[in-house]
Amino acid sequence: MTTPADMHRAPLVQWYLSVLVIATCGLIYELLAGTLASYVLGDSVRQFSLVIGVYLSALGAGAWLSRYVHERVARVFVEVELAVALLGGLSAPILFLAFAHVSWFQGLLFGLVFVIGTLVGLELPLLMRILEKHLEFKELVSRVLTFDYIGALAASVLFPILLVPKLGLVRTSLAFGILNAVVGLWSTWLLAPLLGRRLVGLRVRAVGVILLLAAAFTQSERLTHWAEAPLFQHPIVMAESTPYQRIVVTRGPHDFQLFLNGNLQFHSADEYRYHEALVHPVCTLVGAPRDVLVLGGGDGLALREILKYPSVESVTLVDLDPAMTSLAERLPLLAELNGNSFRDPRVRVVNEDAFVWIAQPGPKFDVAIVDFPDPNTYSLGKLYTTRFYNLLRERLQDDGALAIQSTSPLLAPRSYWCIVRTLEASGLTVRPYHATVPSFGVWGFVLARREPFESPVALLDVLDDRLRFLNDRTLRSLFELPPDMQPLEVEVNRLDSQMLVRYYDEESNRWN
Repeated sequence: MTTPADMHRAPLVQWYLSVLVIATCGLIYELLAGTLASYVLGDSVRQFSLVIGVYLSALGAGAWLSRYVHERVARVFVEVELAVALLGGLSAPILFLAFAHVSWFQGLLFGLVFVIGTLVGLELPLLMRILEKHLEFKELVSRVLTFDYIGALAASVLFPILLVPKLGLVRTSLAFGILNAVVGLWSTWLLAPLLGRRLVGLRVRAVGVILLLAAAFTQSERLTHWAEAPLFQHPIVMAESTPYQRIVVTRGPHDFQLFLNGNLQFHSADEYRYHEALVHPVCTLVGAPRDVLVLGGGDGLALREILKYPSVESVTLVDLDPAMTSLAERLPLLAELNGNSFRDPRVRVVNEDAFVWIAQPGPKFDVAIVDFPDPNTYSLGKLYTTRFYNLLRERLQDDGALAIQSTSPLLAPRSYWCIVRTLEASGLTVRPYHATVPSFGVWGFVLARREPFESPVALLDVLDDRLRFLNDRTLRSLFELPPDMQPLEVEVNRLDSQMLVRYYDEESNRWN
């Protein structure tokens, strides 16, 4: 076997940087695969767990295979680095495109994760063998593994904070593919004494990989749109990646739809059913709401309904994503649908994490309306816990009331009744109810307040002829649950257990 005895000791720091890049890129590809899997398949907890497991097992397979590389170790290392660059860099575009066109997407997903993991698992043992003449064994292992773990930390921090929000999934994949290829090209100079002849061909291939990935990077927006379009029934008219989510608006011949992370949030043809059912029972219960709190609801559609009450003096809307509340004001389609509600002087927008905001001292409200996305992740699940509801209860006036969207009592009954029981465990009296929204099916809500109360039976006079779905008769029917939506025995959703997320994952996976 060729040894690196004729290499200089000076490049060691450069090799440690290579280890850092290899580890960072490898974990980035894994995170991309997990994110894409949860984005297109749902069931985020299960998909991420499977991706991590497959990737880690592939690292072991790659390390085991390295024992069969007996000759030309340096050249194999560079070839593997270029293969990781090409396959890892193109992984996100490949998976995006494949989902809409192949029935064996999961096989492709986990196969791609395994191949990339195997190649990354090959790299570090080969690199350690290249450097073994420079350092004692204990120093070699400790330093290489130190930079390996630092790279993993860098990837896990950069991915959610900087890369996905600023670059998006496709450009992140391509950018790190380019970085891998640059390391491969750089290695042809660092390892020149060991590579022997035919260096030019190796460098040409490295440059070719860089140029290919760079070209794809420049066309990434078009590529993302092309890959994403088949996932939706109607053409995409607006798409934006934010630090918190992927926002997509599609438009059909007569209506439009809003999707967050691939999940439908509303359909303009029937959203009024959902938002009238969410807002008006609780406002009717209170009587003449003055100060209203909205948590979530960044599309402004709940605001539209709240502002129909002349008694309302102020509305505070707390939504994490400023891009969503901005879009609701600047996108003409959405601004028209929400009645330009964000321009009403009574409305104050707060772009903060609702869990953090609600824990701070502040005013109390007559009405609180909670319109969060479904609890399909632990970050959302915390907004449905006893801890959150206890904090929310303290922000209500003594005679105040709240309404919460609570998933479907028909399709996700354990999730629905978990929310109901969690509210009760927080010291609130509840009245479950439901409405039919064609785009979602039967959807569930919960009314709650501190003291026992009866369900509302008649809308306020100020709403005469201003609603499309609700009237007094319909209002009363919302609180009549049929036999297939009766209470179930479920656990309470606490911050340290997050049972709701588990229920929701199981139920959504069954229907998907």
